[in-house]
Amino acid sequence: MIEVKEIVKQYGDKNVVDNLSMKIMKGKITSFIGPNGAGKSTLLSMISRLIPKTSGEIFIEGKEIGEWDDNELAKTISILKQSNYINIRLTVRELVSFGRFPYSQGKINREDIKYVDKAIEYMQLRSMQHKYLEELSGGQRQRAYIAMVLAQDTEYILLDEPLNNLDMKHSVEIMKILRGLVDKLGKTVIIVIHDINFASWYSDYIVALKNGKIVKNDKTNQIIDEKVLKQIYDLDFRIQDIESNKICAYF
Repeated sequence: MIEVKEIVKQYGDKNVVDNLSMKIMKGKITSFIGPNGAGKSTLLSMISRLIPKTSGEIFIEGKEIGEWDDNELAKTISILKQSNYINIRLTVRELVSFGRFPYSQGKINREDIKYVDKAIEYMQLRSMQHKYLEELSGGQRQRAYIAMVLAQDTEYILLDEPLNNLDMKHSVEIMKILRGLVDKLGKTVIIVIHDINFASWYSDYIVALKNGKIVKNDKTNQIIDEKVLKQIYDLDFRIQDIESNKICAYF
């Protein structure tokens, strides 16, 4: 479990994340939703220790994040940021192999190759694994970066807007893959996502943020509510039930 206690992230005089506390359950998909500037990506980065917190505590498996050894943390939590750019000419397979670095320290062995192959297969990249990233479309590159995270084989997988640059077909495929990682492999997935209907259909829990604070943190069916969503987005919503899932129309 991940537990966040009274976290603050301050830039200048502004609290981008403002005294925020919550728990993230293992073996579930938790989505962070909210308008731009709500603090979603900042919170995700602090949980992964990519950026330091101003104050507060973050516990992973009962251990404060500052006490974790870098390499052990990298075997526990993986993160894919919204903007990814590597200034090296790499093939898809070389990029995915980077996910094994916490284990291999750059010396790939047979066990590492198994994880790389599995991640490439998961993301349907086998036919293009030897292509260079610059030869791929934006959506294909995004899938390659997600494969790199999957190859890292961590308990917790953190993804910042993983559907960026993906068309509808590939967005659905990604969300189904993430659902499978949770349901079949017992992983814990935490995502920042803008599409409220993907969040509704695939998430177990939703954390709704606005202005650096949690508006509501609950099971998905408690968040996908017209009054709650209007409070978050300042928009009118109409919600319909389809196959026991709630779908939102907004206008």
